[in-house]
Amino acid sequence: MFVLNLILSALSLTAIAEEDSIRTEQLDEVVVTSNSARQRIKNVQTGAELIQIEDLTSAPQLFGENDIMRSIQLLPGVKSESDASSGFQVRGGTSVQNQVLFDNAPVYNVGHMAGLFSAFNDDALASATLYKGLLPAQYGGASSAVLDVTGRTGDKTGWHGGATIGLLSAKGTLEGPIVKDKASFLVTARRTYMDMFLKLSNDFKNNSLYFYDINAKLDWTLNTRNQLFLTFFTGYDKTAVEDMADIRWGNLTTSLKWLHHFNGGSNSQTTLYWSSYMTDNGVDFAGFNLWYKGHIRQGSLRQDFHIELGRHQLKAGFQSSLLNVKSAEWQIINKYDKEERRAWENAAWLNGTLNFSEALSASLGLRLGTFSPLGGSLYYDIEPDGNIGWYYNYKQNEIVKTYTTLEPRASISYQPTPLTSIKLGYARTSQNIHALRNQSTSTPFDRYAISSNIIEPEVADQVSAGFYLMTPSQAYDFSLETYYRQTDNVIDYRDGKSFGSEIEIERLVLAGDGKSYGVEFCARKNAGKLTGWLAYTLSWSKTRIPGINNGNWYDANNDRRHDINIVAMYRPNKKWTFNAAWVFNSGQAFTAPSGKYQLFDNWIYYYAERNGYRAPDYHHLDVSAVWTIKRSWCTQQWVFGIYNIYNRYNPYLINFEDSENGNRTRAVQYSLFGIVPSIAFNIKF
Repeated sequence: MFVLNLILSALSLTAIAEEDSIRTEQLDEVVVTSNSARQRIKNVQTGAELIQIEDLTSAPQLFGENDIMRSIQLLPGVKSESDASSGFQVRGGTSVQNQVLFDNAPVYNVGHMAGLFSAFNDDALASATLYKGLLPAQYGGASSAVLDVTGRTGDKTGWHGGATIGLLSAKGTLEGPIVKDKASFLVTARRTYMDMFLKLSNDFKNNSLYFYDINAKLDWTLNTRNQLFLTFFTGYDKTAVEDMADIRWGNLTTSLKWLHHFNGGSNSQTTLYWSSYMTDNGVDFAGFNLWYKGHIRQGSLRQDFHIELGRHQLKAGFQSSLLNVKSAEWQIINKYDKEERRAWENAAWLNGTLNFSEALSASLGLRLGTFSPLGGSLYYDIEPDGNIGWYYNYKQNEIVKTYTTLEPRASISYQPTPLTSIKLGYARTSQNIHALRNQSTSTPFDRYAISSNIIEPEVADQVSAGFYLMTPSQAYDFSLETYYRQTDNVIDYRDGKSFGSEIEIERLVLAGDGKSYGVEFCARKNAGKLTGWLAYTLSWSKTRIPGINNGNWYDANNDRRHDINIVAMYRPNKKWTFNAAWVFNSGQAFTAPSGKYQLFDNWIYYYAERNGYRAPDYHHLDVSAVWTIKRSWCTQQWVFGIYNIYNRYNPYLINFEDSENGNRTRAVQYSLFGIVPSIAFNIKF
């Protein structure tokens, strides 16, 4: 918490006291062909949001950037982590309980600048599907939700490009044929230039504040049955405050996919991918020196089969992965230590979509997963007091322990009329990469660990039911869903422990149970010049861990009772589009000291209850206007936006400060910003 406070202060944050013929299309990219009301009614999968990039990213965004991550936060059952954060939370889970896939490769910490910008450049995206916990069997690795994002391929027939210049960042896109009608490429790149502004100031010229990301994709049609795709993505951030902090983090993924078409519409996909996320952070302030490094690296082979069986469909496959996770490597003053472990993860699945009649359909699946931590690093036992009791030295690549999970999945849809549907679902999901954080927001200081001889896989069971209705014209549709989720082996910090307390992560944590439940309502207007939706979520999220909070249930860090999102898009003509979004969230739970006592010359805080207090309510209104000019050779756009138009200072962090003599303590709210205007110019040819 000290480190985060330091960074926020150093950056001068405002403090306030309150989608069977010759196929040449990539299969994934045509999964989403429409986001109509009829599709939402007929889709068998409950708890799934099929996302069209073009429509969803038309909501107003911070700094004039189209950002799919923050647009997702406007959907029912989805919450933002904090003000302007790109991290999202689904049905009581945290962002680290989600899995984000980009062309099958996982991406971690999907934000730039601690979440102010999404890691994904929207010009590189084709489609996305968000599964809110009720996952088809081909998905695993997340106990809460999966966001499956597909990258866009280049045009095989002609050259196109584009550029955007905004107040804080610029980006460019180029695509075209390598061999006409056979092979194409797409390249996008984006970079901020805030560091250039800092150099104009004598006070900040030695500081750094920037990020960049690059997307590239090659698409090669070998013949009428075979196609290759090569995807590359990298993103990098650096924030450096002179003589105080140097914070760096980044993602790199690459995937090679072979798509083969069989007769009758069936196909197979073979994917090799590599994913790497790293952090490298240093802080030196007031005699406190910390240099912290961590990473998640994963290489995998994945095989998918899609089989057409008349009116039914079958998906089957397997995956094998090797993981390397460095929980931490740090140097504090003269002390140096690290904890790094490896694991072998395997999964096989079978999922059938069965259309029994026009009215009744079902998605039934089963996933079998194994996870084996490997030797080559230290393992140990932990005593009840948190100290190490015994060390174990396993040989390199020796299997330490194997966890096996059997995960049934089911979703049933019944349409009593063409205009209505009722859906029921159940899914068991598991996760073997765990994260620890001192706060409710994703930061580069989050610590990650894998299941070990002590930490067990996190396993969640969720049930859901929903009712869906649309008008005959499909101009309006409505949905009402309710859910209950029970999670085993949730970890949290022991009382009195925090980020830098110990290098051995098992000494920091205890495991217990979590539960979340709620109701989601959404009303959409789909036709006319004015379109949009209203989403409301009522939810609870609680945790119970023996040894924490006296073993009693307590509100989770991300527990928020009410979430309201109102989104409107008005298109009076072909030139102008006006967008607005209002967001309201109840105050988030946090832990505050119940008292304090003096020990020698230091004041020590006493905490009687975990997350027993609430932050102030969070809300803001964002608006934007887009002026589009179509010329013979290009399309030009001016994007004008105002984030937080009524200048609401929302809580980002709450800290506690003592008076000079230590007799009094006050809560201090830190906010990122108030009203933020933006302007950007786009050109596409």
